[in-house]
Amino acid sequence: MTGQWQEAMQLDELWEGEMAGVEVGGEKVLLMNIDGDVRAYRNRCPHQAWALDEGDFDGETLTCSRHLWVFDARSGSGVNPDNCRLTSFPCRVDEDGTIRVDVG
Repeated sequence: MTGQWQEAMQLDELWEGEMAGVEVGGEKVLLMNIDGDVRAYRNRCPHQAWALDEGDFDGETLTCSRHLWVFDARSGSGVNPDNCRLTSFPCRVDEDGTIRVDVG
């Protein structure tokens, strides 16, 4: 099902430095606006599957609220610990401001 771009939300609803948990195609997705660049990740920590949208996003790093694991928001790479990674999804913003994600 790859290549199935599905609407997630409007860009004007996700300000720079903010994150939002949404459901796209039955998948829980975390959207993050990093200086106008939108990233999409599976909305669960790889440690114990805690919802990441309940964590803290400072515009550069995301901290899981459960056990305080820290991830680089742009790459999804683990910062602490550094041997893990968030699952990313392809994401785009259409000319009309619609954020679309391919969860395929």
